Amino acid sequence: MRRFEIAGAVLNENDPALPTAIAAAYRDRMRPLCLCREPGIPMYVAAMGEQFVVKRMPLSGGQHDPACDSYEPPLDLSGLGPLMGSAIRLDPASGMAALRLEFSLTRTGSRAAPTPGASESTSVKSEGRRLSLRGLLHLLWNEAGLTKWTSAWAGKRHWWNIRWHLIEAAKTMLVRGAPLSEVLLVPEPFRAENKDAIEQRRAIALSGIQPQKAGPRKLMVLVGEVKEFQAARGGHRLVVKHWPGFPILLDERAWTRVQARFEAELALWAANDTSHLITVATFGLNATGLAIIEEIALMVVAENWIPYESAQELRLVETLAKLREQSIKGLRYASPADQPIAAALLMQHRPRPLALFVVPASADDAYEAALEEMIASRPEMDSWIWHAGQGEMPALPVR
Repeated sequence: MRRFEIAGAVLNENDPALPTAIAAAYRDRMRPLCLCREPGIPMYVAAMGEQFVVKRMPLSGGQHDPACDSYEPPLDLSGLGPLMGSAIRLDPASGMAALRLEFSLTRTGSRAAPTPGASESTSVKSEGRRLSLRGLLHLLWNEAGLTKWTSAWAGKRHWWNIRWHLIEAAKTMLVRGAPLSEVLLVPEPFRAENKDAIEQRRAIALSGIQPQKAGPRKLMVLVGEVKEFQAARGGHRLVVKHWPGFPILLDERAWTRVQARFEAELALWAANDTSHLITVATFGLNATGLAIIEEIALMVVAENWIPYESAQELRLVETLAKLREQSIKGLRYASPADQPIAAALLMQHRPRPLALFVVPASADDAYEAALEEMIASRPEMDSWIWHAGQGEMPALPVR
């Protein structure tokens, strides 16, 4: 059972006095301490309607005990590790994460053709690493807690709470000294009876990127669920769910590149009717008020909104979704496909935490050697390996 220290008082999560104490901490801008470890790990309080929720500070999950709900697995098991200290820098005083982006949030001169984001490289620079568009989406998804799942949550994850958690995560991140949430646009759930009010709020959000006579054009970052890509004159329209009547334009050259770069994501989405396709894109408004995509990346997620990148990973994600044991999905961030990452982790597995690896059929000797090195670097964890080219998924170890 989780315990918190708030204003000198120690309260467990079932204490009837806890909600009042959390509300007071929010009002007084105090940081609760999670007592999963001594002397306590600073947290923060977020408002969710009229309720208040204690959340962990950005990228602080490794400081928590593995049995704590706020725990996050070691950074070196995902693609996040190489980005820390360069693309992502934590400020211990404020608890904020400062991001260095690979993409621009302004556009000068004539608009260049939009390019697919999330470019991959087979080499890693030791200095000057920046966060790609796909890397930003992975970071938001992870910090929003959307990589975690247990069967007890079945039917409880909907777009409205996904949106809230994404926006809250963005509030803990800085881009050029300003909160990422100021330039992040996540569509609110659409309801026909609230259509006018929803469109008015969207117009207010877009007012900061209205084209000006002089100076660079400002861009925003969209995170939303793709409904469809529609053919249009000279290109395609991106239709985002919960944004009826607000298409975003892609020219033909950009659409061709999207199809090539995200061929796997588009195929996985088409092959599974329960999956969702998530887009992250930078976009601006032209002189006529039309929304134009500058850069775009795609990510496919399962029915429970857990990301996956292959048919084998979907099989694993669907199997884990049936367990009452909490699983954590690993994400690639900037790591290329020919480098291994942990597909998922069962951090509360007994007798030891369990790292799950899916080895693609195309893996070569270098991939296998990197995987062996990764497993050897974590002797405190057990490992489970599925070599996709050698047959069906092996049974998961019994807890």
